[in-house]
Amino acid sequence: MTTPTAPAEQLLLLGGDFARHNDYLSRLRLDSLSPASALTQQATSTQHLARSALDIIDGLNTQQMHHSPQIRTVYARVRRLAHLATDAADHLLDAEDILDDTYAGVPVKGDGPLLTYRQALQMANSRLVLVRKLTAPAPHDTLTAAELFVTEQRRQGDIPPRQPPAFSPAQHAALRAVARGEVTIADDKPYRRRDDRRITISTLRSLEARGLVARERCPLWLHDERVHLSTDGRRDLAATFGRPPAPARTATRPAPAPKATTSRSR
Repeated sequence: MTTPTAPAEQLLLLGGDFARHNDYLSRLRLDSLSPASALTQQATSTQHLARSALDIIDGLNTQQMHHSPQIRTVYARVRRLAHLATDAADHLLDAEDILDDTYAGVPVKGDGPLLTYRQALQMANSRLVLVRKLTAPAPHDTLTAAELFVTEQRRQGDIPPRQPPAFSPAQHAALRAVARGEVTIADDKPYRRRDDRRITISTLRSLEARGLVARERCPLWLHDERVHLSTDGRRDLAATFGRPPAPARTATRPAPAPKATTSRSR
């Protein structure tokens, strides 16, 4: 039996898959020995993302819930992720066709002059840049859709009230940043793509000790590891959606004792 937050957890998993996809896409270079084969392999990975998004829609269809405007928005966001991944895969396959046709001596799209191989590489690279721009916001979009779904389900009373996991504000912020695909590690120091709030290595280690995040090798230049949510991390983060944030811890000192006054006696 699936949990009420299962679609949200699947969305967070899809966000992690998009982050992995984007990491490998950033390292894809068409000046390698077999650029067409690399594009084919990458397109297959991108098509898998589209199928995963469609599977989430199938999962949403099995949920017994009122299709409020918020739930319809979740559907629209997930469909957009599926279309985005499909379009990205088409651009990658188009880039592969350009290289294959040029190598075979066939004009691109069947008309016009025959391209040189350098011109073909430039055209294929332009498709690659477009794909990077298309898929870059996906991890953030999956987090937004997951949070909207759970918040609305909680409002409708479809999620039983339970005590949420205990997180410090720093831990909660770190989990959300990991879900957005923003956290990598270089030389055992966390790096966050957005510099509005720093994440410390001690915070990540505390989450690792609870089994909520895990490190994977990262193909990005100058980055050693990428931090991803674990299965428990996706479940516990989803359990915090739709709830007020935990209050920040403040160090307060006791008020000073009043000074004793002395009176003179005549």
